This record gives sequence, C-alpha cells and structure tokens, in this order.
Amino acid sequence: MVFYGYYKLDDRIKYFTYMPANVYPQVSLGVYFVVGIVLMYQTIRSKAQWWVYILAVTAFTESLGYIFRAICVYDTTFAMYVLMTLFLLLPPNALALVNYKTIGKIIEDSVQARPKRFWLRPKFVNWFYFASDIFSIAMQGAGGGMMTTAKGREPGKKIVLVGLIVQLFFFACYLLTTVYVWRKPEYIVNQGPRDKSPAAAKRKVMIAIVLTTIIIYLRSIYRIAEFADGYGGKIYSAEWAFYVFDTLLIFIAFLVYIVLFIGPNFSKVRASQHTVYGYPQKMESDDTTVHYSSSGLVHNQK
Repeated sequence: MVFYGYYKLDDRIKYFTYMPANVYPQVSLGVYFVVGIVLMYQTIRSKAQWWVYILAVTAFTESLGYIFRAICVYDTTFAMYVLMTLFLLLPPNALALVNYKTIGKIIEDSVQARPKRFWLRPKFVNWFYFASDIFSIAMQGAGGGMMTTAKGREPGKKIVLVGLIVQLFFFACYLLTTVYVWRKPEYIVNQGPRDKSPAAAKRKVMIAIVLTTIIIYLRSIYRIAEFADGYGGKIYSAEWAFYVFDTLLIFIAFLVYIVLFIGPNFSKVRASQHTVYGYPQKMESDDTTVHYSSSGLVHNQK
C-alpha cells in the first residue's frame, strides 16, 4: 500500500489508475501460449529458416507478458509492472522484423529482377528496416521503463511517442515497398507443397505480410494515442481498449500467420540448394545448367 495523506492507495491504482480485471490476463496468456505451440510446430515441420522462428518466440513472449499482468492483478510491484509493460509493449515489433526479412528474401531470391533503385536492393531492405525497428524498440523500451517512475513519466512518454511515430513512418515506407514487389511479376516466391502455383504462393505470402503489417500499424496508432493522452488519461485508464486494440489485434495478426503460414515458402532445404525458382541458374559445374519451370520442377541440361 502507498500512503497519500490519511488514506491508503492500492498499488494497483497507483500504477494502472484502475483495478485491473481478473481472468482476462490468464485467458490471454493461455491463448498466446497455444498460438506459440502451433507456430513452433508449423515452423519445425516446414523446416523453415531461422527467422521464421521469431513468430513462435514472439507468441511465447506475449504470454510471458500476460503472466506478469496476472501477477499484477493480485500484487502490483514496481518490478512486475515494468516487466509487464516491456513484455507487452515490445514483442509485436518483432513481427515487423519477420515481415521485413520476408520481403528482403523475396527480393534477394528474385535475381532476374536486378533492381536499379537502391531501396529495392536486398541488403538495404534487410538492414535498413531491421535497424529502424531495433531503433524503435530501443526507444520504446527505454521510454517504457522511465514511465514507471513519477519523475521519468513525462520524458519517458515523449521517448515512447517518438519511437512509435518513427515506427509508423517506416511501416508506411515498408508498405509501399511491399505493394511494389507484389505488383511486379519478376519478384517471385518459392512454391510450397500446398500452393497450387508460384502465383498462388506469392499471393498468399503477400496477403499475410500486408494484413499483419496493417494490424501492427493500427496497434501502433492505439499506443500513440494512449501515450499522447498521458498517464491517467481516458485511453490509458480504459482497460477494455487495451484488450481490444492490443491483445485482440495482435492475436488476429497471429491467426493470419497461422492460416497463411509462410514457412514452407522459405524452407532450409530450398535455401541450401542455392536456387531461385522460375529462372535458369548456373551451377558450379561448367557443363551443367539447371532450369526451373514455373511449377518449381528442376530440369538438368548438359
């Protein structure tokens, strides 16, 4: 308990400005844990490349954040509140990293495209957006930690706001790049076992990326409004808004990743073959050329 004058103020009121509801955190952590298990199973089964595992790890991290929130329902301490804030604020940014890497791999594998624009080069897409997201995560994490103290609340809020705004700006740039890659036929996606054609594979992957990026974008807008409204404001004090615009939105994003799972399109097997589907590639042997048809079949010619 914290004493204000002659009255005792519950620590939950001090940190949340309301009495956090029970049950919702437990349900949320259970749902996200199941999502993590499903995504981990899909990733292992498809032998996906390492960065696809970020999806499952992010879901487990979200469930950990709700464990801290469930603890805070009964006993809110400074440490628990900081952990809850960080583990619920930062993990969704990792989903953006997966999307950035996906587009980067598509551009990298589509060697026939040979982009002249610097913003379409694989290294630029991979490292520029990756660096921007890490920068945004760092700012949000630092600001989120500062906001848990009375002295650091205002400067912390401003740092988080800047981090979120920076993230929104790069989200917009990334969406433009994604739409461009989607519309250009020279950018191809490896056909998975359940994809009817390379075109269907590309459509599935691009829909997953666009939908999840828009969802993360909407969630970031909510977070900006929350921090702009300030500690104790109407948005910050509305628990239902958190569960709708954060918990539910991110859950929907995970459902998109599960239904339109991209793992088979970026498997380790295809990566180890050093091939690009849809285009002829020279192998190490001088007398062997491997051609790839639109169906993904391999033809050797000597």
